[in-house]
Amino acid sequence: MTATASPENKDSPETAEDQGVVARIDGLARQMGLARDAIGQCIFGQERVIEEAIITLLAGGHVLLIGVPGLGKTRLVETLGIVFGLSDKRVQFTPDLMPADILGSEVLEESETGKRSFRFIKGPVFCQLLMADEINRASPRTQSALLQAMQEKRVSVAGHYHELPRPFHVLATQNPLEQEGTYPLPEAQLDRFFMQVDVEYPDLDAERAILINTTGTMEATPARVMGAEDLMAAQRLVRSVPVGESVAEAILMLVRAGRPESSDIAAVQANVSWGPGPRASQALMLGVRARAVLQGRLAPSVDDVLELAHPILRHRMALTFAARAEGVTLSDIIDGLCDRIA
Repeated sequence: MTATASPENKDSPETAEDQGVVARIDGLARQMGLARDAIGQCIFGQERVIEEAIITLLAGGHVLLIGVPGLGKTRLVETLGIVFGLSDKRVQFTPDLMPADILGSEVLEESETGKRSFRFIKGPVFCQLLMADEINRASPRTQSALLQAMQEKRVSVAGHYHELPRPFHVLATQNPLEQEGTYPLPEAQLDRFFMQVDVEYPDLDAERAILINTTGTMEATPARVMGAEDLMAAQRLVRSVPVGESVAEAILMLVRAGRPESSDIAAVQANVSWGPGPRASQALMLGVRARAVLQGRLAPSVDDVLELAHPILRHRMALTFAARAEGVTLSDIIDGLCDRIA
């Protein structure tokens, strides 16, 4: 005699798996809320910047922070390292910085028996969260040394590959005002940054909070919310979030409309020198998933695409000389792209 399962206890594998994913997303959303609150105790008035930085980490990418000095960019990187339990290092980029100063170098050592051998001494790039401060002040040779690390998560020194710790994220900063003695990042390296986050001046209330909380005898210390393994598990979970056909189509429409060769938008054809490549589509796909998880939703929407269009596209497009002379901005162009899918 065989037992039959009752309808109450009957459950398909797909349903059980879906329930498990839902529970994991809910748990991650709560964890990310704690992380955002912990960062907000030290970084005031930059909620958008914090959100975009967390989205970048969840997507496994690198972020380029653009802002004038004194807006908390360095503090943000230090706080992210503490909250997410990542080993962080900071490199101040200067014109005389050499690739070996970042990657490391091999030194010749002699043992007690007289035998000579090379030993690799790791540079500051061997960390989980690297702050590249004023990255555009280093020479192109040094910038290109970092490019391999950002793309391949490994470095090559003296013909040997050395794997970097996982996860590995670069948070680079640039000063938008003083451009003398700088080397603009090449398009290939800009494209490796998941987002370009513009850090703006805080509003009145936020600046008042900065004034009160950072000039006394006690400063807030952020609490650790998760570790490196937790972050990598979160990154894997983000990649499993389903994306609807309408969202995928919106991403493709947005990115392809930004290319002057294939766009039917007159403003793009007349003013854009080069548009976003496929890596922009990939970044948007991961970004909308991460934003949905961050907000506790099970699937992204077209609104997520619109919200992330500017930080993901602005460094992957360039205006013609004539457009810049006429005062056209990339923000205006991206706004026009967003209007097409809104």
